[in-house]
Amino acid sequence: MSRRRTLGTKKKIALLLSAATVAGGGAFVMASTSNASPPAPKSASESTVCLGLATALGNNQKFIADQRANPDAQSEARIANREAVVAEIKRKQEASGCAVGESAQDSQTAQPSQPAQSAQPPAASAQPSQPAESAPAGNGGGAAASGQQVCNGSTVTLSGEGGAPAASSNQFPAGTKLKVTNLDNNKSTTVEVTSVSGSCALLNNAAFEQVREPGKFLIRRALIEKVG
Repeated sequence: MSRRRTLGTKKKIALLLSAATVAGGGAFVMASTSNASPPAPKSASESTVCLGLATALGNNQKFIADQRANPDAQSEARIANREAVVAEIKRKQEASGCAVGESAQDSQTAQPSQPAQSAQPPAASAQPSQPAESAPAGNGGGAAASGQQVCNGSTVTLSGEGGAPAASSNQFPAGTKLKVTNLDNNKSTTVEVTSVSGSCALLNNAAFEQVREPGKFLIRRALIEKVG
């Protein structure tokens, strides 16, 4: 009897050790799986969406820096508003899998050398006729209007601000009306400049939605006209 009991005890110990080994192996596999590194965030050079968000972030950061360098009575309120916009853009970067905090300045910095592009009469003179093609799109912003072409070569992105369709600019005072046409889809919108920004024309969320291509936060080929 004692011998059988001894053998039974040994078998029990062996089974317990075996179970512990299996459990340990399972835990190791689970730990290895949980420690797998998440995919690396995309940079602006790898994604058009990330480039648009990085440009929007850079424009807003530049605006904040300019307001701090040359403050006036309204600077504090403007800075607080733009800091909220910056926070929202960073949330969009994270949600889109982009590098959070990456910023890029608008192509406006290249403008001094780009007036040479206005020496391309075929492209410049042909473009004012293109907004007429966008009239059927019915974007509600006075699609049939045309005016003086400005900001040659500038890209257009969104400011991240809410409200009715509007624009901000570092070249035109409040009250100026700008028509922005996305030459990649022939959609256009006419908006009023309501505030200052760090680029020639920065559209708020509502205005940008009227001319954007799905999933994009940057208009590379834009026609900007001063119409009022």
